[in-house]
Amino acid sequence: MTLSEAMHVHIPTLSLDSTVRDAVDKMDVYQFPALVLVDADRIPVGVLTEGDLSRAVSAKGDVSGLRDSKALDFATRSPITARGDMEVSEALHLMLTRGISLLPVLIEGKLGGVVMRVDLMQALLTDLASPLTSE
Repeated sequence: MTLSEAMHVHIPTLSLDSTVRDAVDKMDVYQFPALVLVDADRIPVGVLTEGDLSRAVSAKGDVSGLRDSKALDFATRSPITARGDMEVSEALHLMLTRGISLLPVLIEGKLGGVVMRVDLMQALLTDLASPLTSE
């Protein structure tokens, strides 16, 4: 199974001028723990996680002071990405060894979707449970 088959395609994203408030609102509304910041061409520029926001709040001591700050200021820039034809098992290994929780998936060089580690584990377990077909 490839990432194209396992990825979330209807995902919220942030623009480069999105604020921390925008990020928190989208994470809440869509119940997504991380968001991809994309440029005007849908090329991933950064990934912002709940952990990134929590560290920013801890450093500032107050979430309200971050409200209008640019989300990109707290994001991981130049995020690790994968192509849609990458195998799920390879992507899970990449995510585990690099310590990332969200992997943007590129289709023809642009953001096509994302996967989380749990998505890949679910895909692998589903594959194991599927009966083998004989030819």
